[in-house]
Amino acid sequence: MTREIGRKYVPKLANMHQVCDLNYGRLLRLLPDCDTLDLEYQFKFNASLSYVIKILECSRYTSTLEMSQKTQLGYEFLRPVVQVRLYHDAKMAEVISAQNIGSLKPSYQYPNTKMYQKNEKEMVNMFLGEWLQFCLIQNEQLHPSEA
Repeated sequence: MTREIGRKYVPKLANMHQVCDLNYGRLLRLLPDCDTLDLEYQFKFNASLSYVIKILECSRYTSTLEMSQKTQLGYEFLRPVVQVRLYHDAKMAEVISAQNIGSLKPSYQYPNTKMYQKNEKEMVNMFLGEWLQFCLIQNEQLHPSEA
C-alpha cells in the first residue's frame, strides 16, 4: 500500500503544453484581433447567459485577457472568471489567475488549507479549453464591441 497524503504531485509538462497549445489555437479562432487593447467580445447564448472576453494588455510577444461568465441568475462568486496570458512567440495560452486565486502554482500539496487540487493549474487550463470549445460551437453569436 502506498502513501498518497502529502506526496508531492509532479505535473506532466508535455500534457500542460498540449493543453496550452490547443487553448491558444481556440482563442485565435475566437479573437481575430487579440492584439487590440480594450476590445471586448461578447457571446450571448440566451437572455440570461453570456460570456465576455476582454483584452487587458497587449505587447509584442504577449497579450493578457479576461474571460468571465455573466448571468442574471445565481451568486456572483459562482460565476467563472479567468485571466489568460497568450504567448505569441510560443503559441501558447496559459491561465494565470482563476476565481480569485492570484497566481496558480504548478502543483499543490494535498490536503491544503484552501483545498486546491494537486493539479489545480492543469485542471483550470483544461476547464478553459472546454469553455472555449463551447464558445467556438456557438460562435455565430459572437458580437465584438469596443470597451
